[in-house]
Amino acid sequence: MSPTSSAPTADRWTVDAPTGDDFAAWRELFRDYCAFYRVPMPDGKAELVWSWLTDPAHELDGLLVRDTDGTPVGLAHYRPFVRPLHGAVAGFLDDLFVTPAARGTGAVDLLLARLREIAAERGWNTVRWITADDNHRARSKYDQVATRTMFVTYDMPPVGA
Repeated sequence: MSPTSSAPTADRWTVDAPTGDDFAAWRELFRDYCAFYRVPMPDGKAELVWSWLTDPAHELDGLLVRDTDGTPVGLAHYRPFVRPLHGAVAGFLDDLFVTPAARGTGAVDLLLARLREIAAERGWNTVRWITADDNHRARSKYDQVATRTMFVTYDMPPVGA
């Protein structure tokens, strides 16, 4: 790599939990994430998710990766889940998104590294997530940092839904 090229560096990004002042930036990131998966995200639903993220009593937690100006360029939403088969608690990464301009720069690496630290701090025995089969760019990153499982995921709606 030449001295003038931009290598991913941790000093380029910071990662922390969202604060009340981050709603507008988080909302934009979450809107883009939902659009990627073609999931509608009306304001009411986004406000509900934000209320979970900012409620210390709710199980959902979040992280934002920020550029040197403090502007959020990516998000992660995660929560604990029990694993009865293993007699353990693990972490589940529900959502992970980095703006296209920040991809390949180390921003997602910092989000995932912080999540690994949180898992260790909380005594989780693993961090699990799912992604779309055709999300090739993300999967190439995930293959570097995690082990793909052979489980197939199913969704079953409740009665009347």
